[in-house]
This record gives sequence, structure tokens and C-alpha cells, in this order.
Amino acid sequence: MSTIALADRGYRFIPHAMQYSGGVAAEPGHRLVHVRFGRVAPMAEGWSAIAAWLDAERLKRSAFVACELRSPAPFTDQGFLEFNTGYHAVLKEWGVLSPEGNNPVARSNVCPELDPPPAPGFYAFTVCMPGDGGGFVASGSGEAREGAGSYAERTVAHGDSSEAGMRAKCQFVLDAMERRMAPVGAGWADATATQVYTIYEMAPLMAHLIVPRGAAAHGITWHFARPPVVGLDFEVDVRRVLEERVLG
Repeated sequence: MSTIALADRGYRFIPHAMQYSGGVAAEPGHRLVHVRFGRVAPMAEGWSAIAAWLDAERLKRSAFVACELRSPAPFTDQGFLEFNTGYHAVLKEWGVLSPEGNNPVARSNVCPELDPPPAPGFYAFTVCMPGDGGGFVASGSGEAREGAGSYAERTVAHGDSSEAGMRAKCQFVLDAMERRMAPVGAGWADATATQVYTIYEMAPLMAHLIVPRGAAAHGITWHFARPPVVGLDFEVDVRRVLEERVLG
């Protein structure tokens, strides 16, 4: 993977897909700031709140570099495409897409198993602004291989939530996260937050894969949630952000 620098915005990104980039990293003289909502904000309300926050900070819409979404339940392949198309349209309207038309925004989108939101919405977002501190966000990855075909065809250990199946999924996702961190010169030791999304037993995965890999130096934030597409069982995202805020 290689990165594309957006010098006028102060960050670089890993081109990946229509719905999200592989990750973003601040350039020298800039820093990433992570902002979490006090409650999940429905999409339209969330977009408005993010716009207002950017305005208050005197930042352009293109300072929006990453987000964490929550959805009521996993999407079908077609449903996920339709959701992503609407999401992408807002990024285009905001002028966030790169001059080549790539989506530079990193993202995760997961589905809480208990007490889910009634509709898709924003859990958190990240912006890039001038200042010291740097930082990166690696987009969430589930256990689906890249390439053509349905998610079911590309999913590691599809339909297998046994301990062996979950180990295979976890191994694949940890490898994917390392591939997403490498282009921005980062690794597990650089992370300030590693988030895991699964409803399955974590202890064997922590003991045999996550901790030995060095992926839990600062602990793990485990969200009891599913990845965004039917049939996926395990997702991780990683970030290094030195400033965190909460909107009440």
C-alpha cells in the first residue's frame, strides 16, 4: 500500500474503497483530534453536529478525516452498498474527496448487539488541525478478504464461530491492521487505542493472539458489537491520537 498526501489539508491517506480509506495520518505540523458523541447521533443530526463543531473550530469540512459509525444490525451486501452510497454523497458534497476522487476518510461501522441505535448514526469522528502531535487512524477491518465476490465468499471461516474459527478470523484481522499501519510508519507500539468488535469469547484471542502480538500494550477496548455485514464476526480498528474530546 502507498499513501497520497493532501498537503493543503495536513494529512496523507491510504486509498482503498468508495466507502472508506485504509487509514489517515497527520503530516508534520498537524495533529489529529478524536471527538466522541455522548450518545449516538443519527446520521443527519451527526453530519450537522460535525459541521457545527468544525465551524466553531474554524476548520474546513475537509478537516474531517475519520469516523466511527453505529448501525442497528448488520447489513446485507446490497443494503451496505446503498448505505455507503448515501454516506459517500455527503463527503462529495462537503468537498472531502481528494482531487482524484478518492475517499480519504478512515472509518469503522459496527452494530451493537445489545441496546442498538434505532437507525445508523455517528459514535465518534476525528479531525486534522494545525499543531503538534501527529497521529493516525487505521480503518476498521473485518475478516473479509479483498477482491471480487460476495462478503460470504470472501469471509475467513465463514459461519464458523468456534474457538478455532475465531482464531482464524482474529489472525486475519490483526494481519490486515498491520498492513494498514505500515504505510504510515506505525505499528502496535504507537497506538493509543485499539478497539475490538465481536460478540464472541475474547479471552482465548487475547491470550494466544492479541497480547503476544503486542497489540494490547495499552489494553483493548472491547465493544460488544458485530461488524457491519451479515456473516462477519470480528473487527478491529486502531488509532494514535493525543487529544480526545467528548460532546455531551
